[in-house]
Amino acid sequence: MNVLGISALYHDSAASLVINGEIVAAAQEERFTRVKHDFSMPVNAIEYCLKEGKIISSDIDIVVFYDNPFLTLDRYMKNILAAGEDSREVIERSFDSMFGSKIWIHKVVDAILGENKKRKFYVCEHHISHAASAFYPSPYEKAVIITLDGVGEWATTTISIGKGKDIDIKEELHFPHSLGLLYSAFTYFCGFKVNSGDYKFMGLAPYGEPIYETLIREKLVDIKEDGSFCMNLEYFDYQNGRAMTNDKFANLFGGPRREPETEITKREMDIAASAQKVVEDIILKLVRHAKESFGKDIDNLVLAGGVALNCVANGKIKDSGIFKNMWIQPAAGDAGGSLGCALYAAYQYDNVIRKVGSIDAQKGSYLGPEYSMKEIEDYLTENSYPYHVFQEDIYQKIAELLAAEKVIGLFHGRMEFGPRALGNRSIIADARSENMQVKLNQKIKFRESFRPFAPSVLRRDVYDYFELQDESPYMLLVEKVQENLRNETYLKQDLEKFNCNMLEIVKQKRSDIPAVTHVDYSARIQTVTESTNPYYYHVLEEFKKKTGCSVIVNTSFNVRGEPIVNTPNDAYRCFMRTDMDVLVLENCILYKEEQPEYKEEGDWRSLYTLD
Repeated sequence: MNVLGISALYHDSAASLVINGEIVAAAQEERFTRVKHDFSMPVNAIEYCLKEGKIISSDIDIVVFYDNPFLTLDRYMKNILAAGEDSREVIERSFDSMFGSKIWIHKVVDAILGENKKRKFYVCEHHISHAASAFYPSPYEKAVIITLDGVGEWATTTISIGKGKDIDIKEELHFPHSLGLLYSAFTYFCGFKVNSGDYKFMGLAPYGEPIYETLIREKLVDIKEDGSFCMNLEYFDYQNGRAMTNDKFANLFGGPRREPETEITKREMDIAASAQKVVEDIILKLVRHAKESFGKDIDNLVLAGGVALNCVANGKIKDSGIFKNMWIQPAAGDAGGSLGCALYAAYQYDNVIRKVGSIDAQKGSYLGPEYSMKEIEDYLTENSYPYHVFQEDIYQKIAELLAAEKVIGLFHGRMEFGPRALGNRSIIADARSENMQVKLNQKIKFRESFRPFAPSVLRRDVYDYFELQDESPYMLLVEKVQENLRNETYLKQDLEKFNCNMLEIVKQKRSDIPAVTHVDYSARIQTVTESTNPYYYHVLEEFKKKTGCSVIVNTSFNVRGEPIVNTPNDAYRCFMRTDMDVLVLENCILYKEEQPEYKEEGDWRSLYTLD
């Protein structure tokens, strides 16, 4: 049976195709439209899924939407009633979409796929979609499932038990009390964009000290021992459809919110450190409660929802040892809901037998489009772009270029599903370079100087470099660099001498792999194996042979505000717009100095809204 899952009309629209229980394809709409966090119906992603599955729209047996619009409407109406005279912004912001395409989503789908009386259409509750996306691809027959996000219909946090092909929700926390919205409120107040800026806020936290932690606990959120909490809504405005925070919130932290793109001060650093610590405490309490109340005989934990992308908190969960094993959906946000609802329908309505193996069923999250060598060479030839073709020696050549401190755009295989580039649509560089973090941020990504870069490392070598003995294939765990690699003359408490000049702070050498070491010696790690990604594995292997080091920088192949590249043309354009030195398209290598002069009308940066 062919099941198509759709997430759309909120943010991060996506489509996923599951055939007879197997994940065949999944992609975010933003990769096709080039609009970051695109919320429109995923017409292009659907078209791709059908092509990848070698089927046509009439072959689709079931379509599932990842959210129940009637329950969402219930929350919307009750929120309006609760706001009373203060409800104008709520109504103006969401009325048309709430009573339009969301309620009539089945008609919208019919308009895309064509009407088919035999095709069934279902809706799946938002947190069931998240839970299913985490449990079904995991390598566990039984697991505790925790989902955390901004809000679904009513739920913001759930604890469930997954067993076989069944998911049973045990407890829920409801809107307006939301860990995702709490974190987003701080993100907003510190001048970053909600949804797209939360990871920046997380990256800012190590620069600060948690001096506001007690204030947050006393004034903003009442935390219980079981991880449930109650937010003091006097300080927030999101429930009224306005900004995330209000004047009372600002007064609590000594003044108005930081305006976007202005200087980041010590206040923002300390707020980030404080909020991150509070969120980690809530999550650990919740995980411990879930284990004690529902999982005494269960060793496995799975996570999804946007908050599950907080890789620092994930590392704390793993280090706590509350659960023996943990698996996190790499597309943990709304995009992954398309996969979750498709899997849920496959197991609940198609009687598919769930087969659990020693590895997960996510296929490395390489679930998007790929391009053959012929397609790539045709593209390069048609545009008269000079290139060189390599065979088995491609890996040695890439390693040689990395060792020469060249910045490489790497494009091969199937595009990643989820927010992380995992070696197929990546910009890679030498992690040993002291100048690489600044160069990548300023000349290639065009983003804030404080933001760290992630390392890719051979799985078998991970403990040689980081305090992690397990795998982290989806770049969702943060751990420290090993002590023997750290530069002990660099101390975090010395940062004040730089007067919060973040560029100068970043320039300090913190370890033997400085380009991937954050200011607190932490790193967001991706482990690489031959079985999951042989191409990328061989690049790392050859780099290790040449340099003795099996760690490289891996950041997403895009510039700030741009979605990760999807096509060879996306990749070439990004390559030429930046100071990247080399572009690798499968077995073709392009050198910047050999390319014809590249011109575009107008300022290309105006095409992208800063995230």
